[in-house]
Amino acid sequence: MKPTFLLLLVFIPAFGQGQMDASLGELMISLTGETQGTTYHIKYCDERQSPFQRQIDSLLADIDKSLSIYRPDSEISQFNRSMSHRFQLPHFYAVLKKSAEVFRDTKGAFDPTVLPLVEAYGFGPTKKPKGMLVNADSLLQYVGFQNIVFDSISVVKQKANIRLDLNSIAQGYSVDVVAGFLEAQDIKQYMVEIGGEVRTKGRKNDGQPWTIGIENPLHPNQLQTKINLHDRAMTTAGNYRNRYEVNGQVFSHIINPKTGEMEQSSILSVTVFAEDAITADGYDTAFFVMGIDAVKQFLVTRKDIDVYILYTDDAGRLKIFSTDGLKNL
Repeated sequence: MKPTFLLLLVFIPAFGQGQMDASLGELMISLTGETQGTTYHIKYCDERQSPFQRQIDSLLADIDKSLSIYRPDSEISQFNRSMSHRFQLPHFYAVLKKSAEVFRDTKGAFDPTVLPLVEAYGFGPTKKPKGMLVNADSLLQYVGFQNIVFDSISVVKQKANIRLDLNSIAQGYSVDVVAGFLEAQDIKQYMVEIGGEVRTKGRKNDGQPWTIGIENPLHPNQLQTKINLHDRAMTTAGNYRNRYEVNGQVFSHIINPKTGEMEQSSILSVTVFAEDAITADGYDTAFFVMGIDAVKQFLVTRKDIDVYILYTDDAGRLKIFSTDGLKNL
């Protein structure tokens, strides 16, 4: 799904079976795999040495069956081809519910009905040639989450040709599902990362915090800073990875659902911190579209969310805006 690799996971030395920490007597299990068009890395402490990879892969496969726009047989693809859909698995409803919240709170800066625009610009599952001229005005009539009505049983379109793309929030949701599974197994120390979206609980088996590196967007694969993440989630949206250039024009996968245009902004990346990954993942792209001033105003009443924004000034120099809640991390 969302193809982001914006976080450098500086705490991960190698993946495979963990090593026993003699002082704590707990084994750190490390799992790695592929899902949703990206990779996952999971670490957790478990004295029972329980290998949960089979169960985790099964959970992620079910989410893919619900939310992948790259699968014609997924629930979301079935809905996109029709006017209504009755939910088969719990995932579609759960993500729609959070999407409605973020859509409302950001006044439409987050809108998962942008799929017609995503495809028109050459992103998404279609094979449309990249760089073609896009008549955004003609496509905006098919964008508007207010045209989606749903309850816990089914989802219905109020307007034909509306189509959903939940990629910008689905990986955060997937992180939370895996975290919830581990907690149900009485795992109290873990790190779950899927495609750069991260959630942690407790500390590592040596008592140290989980440390996450944020990449410098002007020098990819170099760290800009490191954050100690404790009982929290962290996700990033950026415009410097998933992009292409044709005839001197840069095409980015971040699209403003209000204007239909690819976002042209001084912002390079937005990292959001929240209690769960679906919340962080839902707001990171919205904050990118909203811009720094609007984000600052938004966060006045949302003390549950922190941000770390990297942007350039008029001289092209890298600048940072971060909320007070990150100062001690």
